[in-house]
Amino acid sequence: MFLFDPTMILLIPALILALYAQSKVRSAYAKYSRIPNSHGLTGAQIAAEILRRNGLTDVQIEEVPGELSDHYDPRTKTVRLSTANYRERSIAAASVAAHEVGHAIQHATAYMPLQLRHAILPATNLGSWMAFPLFFIGLLFSTPFLMDLGIVLFTGVVLFHVVTLPVEFNASSRALKQLVNHGLVAPEELEGARKVLNAAALTYVAAATMAVLNLLRLLMLKNLSEDY
Repeated sequence: MFLFDPTMILLIPALILALYAQSKVRSAYAKYSRIPNSHGLTGAQIAAEILRRNGLTDVQIEEVPGELSDHYDPRTKTVRLSTANYRERSIAAASVAAHEVGHAIQHATAYMPLQLRHAILPATNLGSWMAFPLFFIGLLFSTPFLMDLGIVLFTGVVLFHVVTLPVEFNASSRALKQLVNHGLVAPEELEGARKVLNAAALTYVAAATMAVLNLLRLLMLKNLSEDY
C-alpha cells in the first residue's frame, strides 16, 4: 500500500527527467571521451595545471576506480579522478577534471553554498537513512510525531539537493573559465566541454526535483492520514 499509493504518480516527472539526464550524460561523455584535446594533456595534468595557476599547492590529485566516480574531498583537500579521466587525454577528461578543481577553488575561496552543503551533510546522511522508515512507521501506527519527524529529516535532504545546484553549476562555470583563461582547451573544443558539464549538471537538477516531489508526497500522505 505504502509503496504503490496514488501519490507515487507525483514522482513520474522526476523519474523521466532522471532517465533523460543519465542518457544525456552517457551520450555526451561517450562522444567527447573519444575526442582528444588539442594539448594532449591527461585529466590529471589538466587538474594539476589549474591548481598550480591558482596557487593551490596543498590540494592533491588521486586516481580512483569506477566510472564517473570523480569528486573533490574537502576533508583531505583531494581531487579524485576516475581512472579514465585521470589518464585519458580527451575533451571529456579535461572537462571533468576542471570541474572537480572548480570545487577545490570554491573551497579555497570559502564559497558559501559549498560551506553550507558540507555543514548539513551529517544531517542529510541521517535523513537519507531514517526519514522514510520513521514516516511510514508513523503512518502505519497512526503516530503523527513519527511522521512529522520523518518529514523534518527529509526536509534536510531536500535542502542538501537544492544547495547542491548552485555548487555544481558554479563549479562548472569556474571550470570553463579556467580552461579558457589558461588556454587549456582550443576555442573549437569549448562547446564539447560545455556539453559534458551541462549534461552532468542536469543529473543534479533531476535529483533535486525527485527530492522535492518526494517531500510533497510525504506531506500529502500525512494530510490523507489525518482525513481518516
